Amino acid sequence: MADEEADVDGEKPAKKKGGKGGLIGIVLAVILGGGGFFASFSGLIPGLGSGAPEMAEKKPVQAMAAVKMASFVPLDEMVISLGPRAQASHLKLSVQLEIDPIFQEEITNDMPRILDVLNIYLRAVEEADIESPAAMARIRAHMLRRVQIVTGEGRVKDLLITEFVLN
Repeated sequence: MADEEADVDGEKPAKKKGGKGGLIGIVLAVILGGGGFFASFSGLIPGLGSGAPEMAEKKPVQAMAAVKMASFVPLDEMVISLGPRAQASHLKLSVQLEIDPIFQEEITNDMPRILDVLNIYLRAVEEADIESPAAMARIRAHMLRRVQIVTGEGRVKDLLITEFVLN
């Protein structure tokens, strides 16, 4: 009957609006999702998260053992004379090799070959290349690759330049 009365007057019945319920659902989903992320990331839920609380619970010696150890082998200081066109007359270079401690003896035995390959490379580098601002990074990469070829893959992790002086 109510429908007949609405049709008689020419007006349609009012529709229910569901916008508030959808908005509340979205807000609750965002809040719960954020709370769940925080709980898992901060370690409140065991087995999930960043792992920082587990590492903090270990003793310092155990935590250090988890990090792979490295040794540093210093090479003899090298002095390379530059050509007559160079602004500087000499390059003084000190280098250390980062290696796995189990290869210490092998690397020490290969030291003459390592110094040889580095001296040959540095003598072949153009003076302009040594004097450019980006020279040290490029020279370091080339030297590391040559040392890795001489010593074998996996023995030398990195090459550290501790002194690079043009005079």
